[in-house]
This record gives sequence, structure tokens and C-alpha cells, in this order.
Amino acid sequence: MARMVAERADAIAPLAEVFREHGYEGASLALIGKATGLGKGSLYHFFPNGKEEMVRAVLDEIGQWFEDAVYSPLRNESDVNGAIRAMLASTDQYFRSGRRVCLVGALAVANTRDLFAQAIRGYFVAWVDALQSALIRQGREADQSRLLAEEAVLAIQGAIILSRALDDPAVFQRAIDQLRGRLVIENDTPSYEGSTDVSPQNEGRLV
Repeated sequence: MARMVAERADAIAPLAEVFREHGYEGASLALIGKATGLGKGSLYHFFPNGKEEMVRAVLDEIGQWFEDAVYSPLRNESDVNGAIRAMLASTDQYFRSGRRVCLVGALAVANTRDLFAQAIRGYFVAWVDALQSALIRQGREADQSRLLAEEAVLAIQGAIILSRALDDPAVFQRAIDQLRGRLVIENDTPSYEGSTDVSPQNEGRLV
């Protein structure tokens, strides 16, 4: 059933799911209209440049969600291990334990890569940079932290693909558990471990 869409912001979440399910090329205006409940005229009112503008709006929302829920805590929280645990918990919930496509990753390996190159690159660079900064604050060397951050993001993205391919969310959960063991230094109170709750300010914006 289509969501009630009264303004542009209301369309972002259903648009994201259409593009996840059908890709950029496969997301026809008919499918988009069915998901949003908007006719062609209303769609072009909210998004004058059509599907490209729709995807850019979705990517902006995804980027902001990750900035608030993942990147900023990794860069700024004094409890570094807590921020890393929170990243893993938020990631687990956001990707629904591997059941949800990473739209940014899907766009990166499709013909749309060049069209949205800046947003795609920004998403992955911000994640790796933020995690690297947290690992450095743990006391690790900068080079080691960079490699570990890259490997962590790679492991999450790969686990999404494998989990969906095998239709087995346990694959994704194992990857998250393995990363927790590699990234967290177990010398503090595990205030975030085992939690899959996103913060209240981000809960309503899971695009």
C-alpha cells in the first residue's frame, strides 16, 4: 500500500525502497507512483528533474542518516568502544541483518556509478575516515587504522551481498560479530554491545 505523501520529504522513504528493489533503470514512473501514491504531475512538482533528482534526494537522506547515527559518533564520542559498538548495532538494524540492499553500493556497481559518483564516493570515504579516526583514538597506528577501517566497511558490504544471495541473515550477523571482536578493545563497560536500537532522533528516518 502506498504511503500518504503530502510533501517532498514524505516521498523519500518509498522512493528509496523502489530504487533498492528495481534499480535506477528499472524504477519506472508507474512503480514510483504506486509506491508514493503520487501521479506524474505531482512527482515532477516535487522532483522537476525526474528520477535523477529523486535518487539524489534519497542519497542525501541516507548520507545524513549515517552522518548522525554513525559517522559523527565515531568522530566525536569520548567512549570510542561504545561508538564502535553503536556503529555495528545501527548498521545491523539499518540493513535489517543483511536483508536490505545497500542502495549506495548497488548504484556504485551499476551503470549509474558515474552519474552519482560524488555522493557514492562521499558515503564510503566518510565511513572509512570516521572509523579510522575512532581507531586512532583507541591508540592504534594511523596506517593500521586505515586498513582496518577499509576492511570493516568492505566486510559489511560483502556480508550484505552474501547474506542476501544465500537468503541467510545469520551470515550478516556473523560478520558483525567478527567485526566487533576485531574493532572493540575489551577493557571497558560494554554499554552498547548487544543493542540494536537506533537513537530516537534517527529512528524515523531509516531510508
